[in-house]
Amino acid sequence: MKTPKIVTTRAELKEAIAQARPSSLGFVPTMGALHHGHASLFKLAREENELVVISVFVNELQFNDAVDYANYPRTLDADVQIAAAAGVDIVFAPAAEEIYHAGLPLVRLNSGVLGELYEGASRPGHFDGMLAVVAKLLHLADPRRGVYRAYFGQKDAQQLMLIRRMVEDLDYPVQLRAVPIVRSERGLALSSRNSLLNEAELEAALVLHRAISLIAGRAARNEPLNLDDAYGLFQMEPLVELDYFVVVNPDTLQELAFNCQDTPFTGEGLILVAAKVGPVRLIDNQPI
Repeated sequence: MKTPKIVTTRAELKEAIAQARPSSLGFVPTMGALHHGHASLFKLAREENELVVISVFVNELQFNDAVDYANYPRTLDADVQIAAAAGVDIVFAPAAEEIYHAGLPLVRLNSGVLGELYEGASRPGHFDGMLAVVAKLLHLADPRRGVYRAYFGQKDAQQLMLIRRMVEDLDYPVQLRAVPIVRSERGLALSSRNSLLNEAELEAALVLHRAISLIAGRAARNEPLNLDDAYGLFQMEPLVELDYFVVVNPDTLQELAFNCQDTPFTGEGLILVAAKVGPVRLIDNQPI
């Protein structure tokens, strides 16, 4: 197992990529606290590219809660071990001053109407902050030659849609690759925040997957979805506070008008859910 090269400055990252002169580069931006879900992105990038670069940076701009930002797990040594096991070549682990070298940016991207829905409604400014750092990181990791691919997990469905739109709107020279959600044996979507849950909270968090599975099963059988039954599952879990559970158009994120009606489900949709479990906010989704 080869230990990745760790770089902490923009200049070191550019130099390391230039020295490698890759015919293809796979880049995976992360906020650290890595787990098997992240490793699945790294492994796909390893299969498809000559050079694999990841970033580990906890981006203050996408937190609208100072306590949440302060409590976010920071585990760089363990992250490097996971990266090494997945075949990562370079780990870019900058300080905040290196990314926002002139202070927090004055000029920022606007996530528009898509960024005001669901996660954006619950976490104002989150997606603007996310796009600010992803745009910068995509620029910094650009090899300027060969094939350039960036990898994102499908667990953050709304985030992925906004990144796709940003890349398209701003003509970024990068191919985006979406990687399926990795789940625990009991169905909980892997998340860096799961480590903040105690045993009782982890058990309660399984309701997210139970509710998704209930509605996904009905969709597969072309039955009426009746989301009230899913809401009922959350009401039975006192440790879980539901934010939203909706079925939306996967291309526009607009709520499907018929998804709570008696009409049999046809076509395509995307289940989105967010809930606070104890002190931790979790999200999940599934195409139907």
